[in-house]
Amino acid sequence: MQRRAHAPAAALAAALLAAVLTACSGGAGADGGDDSKPGRAGSTAPAAQPGKYHSLPEPCGYVNRDTLRRLLPATGDDEDGRDTAKLYKGQAAITYDTDRRVGCRWKLETPQGTRHLAVDFERVVSYQPGVSDEQRAEQLYGRQAAAAHIPVSSASPSASGSSPAASAGASKGASSGPHPQGGAASGSPSPSASRTGAPSASGSPAGGASLAPRVLDDLGDDAFIDDKLINSGSGVHRDINIVFRAANVIVTIAYDQWSVDKLHVPASEDLQGKAQSLARELEAGHFGN
Repeated sequence: MQRRAHAPAAALAAALLAAVLTACSGGAGADGGDDSKPGRAGSTAPAAQPGKYHSLPEPCGYVNRDTLRRLLPATGDDEDGRDTAKLYKGQAAITYDTDRRVGCRWKLETPQGTRHLAVDFERVVSYQPGVSDEQRAEQLYGRQAAAAHIPVSSASPSASGSSPAASAGASKGASSGPHPQGGAASGSPSPSASRTGAPSASGSPAGGASLAPRVLDDLGDDAFIDDKLINSGSGVHRDINIVFRAANVIVTIAYDQWSVDKLHVPASEDLQGKAQSLARELEAGHFGN
């Protein structure tokens, strides 16, 4: 009779232990891998499509050496070639996850001024239910285009209304376009900064509409180019930025030239042409398939 009295208590303890183990096992694996997209309990949202690209190139060795020579022309004063080799080797950007973001930086210093080149690759992964990696990348690209006040091109996928932020930014950019005399546009970050269109003392023609910040319809799925001329106490520099999206990867190219002589203004046409050539090289090399 005493053994029977203990039976219900043992059964209750076993049931409680089973409930605890079930609850613990139900939460296992929730973190998953970096690219996992766990759904919410009871959610009816369909699984988002994974991104087309699952890896990124090694950035410092990815840019062709001849391309680097065109963008960063060495002076020839380096007799043993060590400084030139170090220059074109580049310096990798510090990132916490090279599967998601990589970059490389180059710097050329001469008595006349300095040139900088930076290339950045970001592989976008969406963790929002029902939002694919590519859709998330398009959203992020749209924010960058809006922040740069890039006018929307009707041929661009982002111009179809899929990115309200880009449309709003484009409208603002259209109303605050380049000053006819090359002065700072309305909303520019600094009175000394201006868009293309400033006549150059070096004799290069003034930048027309084709050189203004704009959408690039023939690069990637979405792309834009931005161009700023900035006067500072140490000289004048022109900054070229190209951002393009290939499926779920966003590529950013930052290329600038500093001149210690304010009478020698870096020309838009030259710098933009070199930056666009690099962008098409990167697109064809990794994203052409």
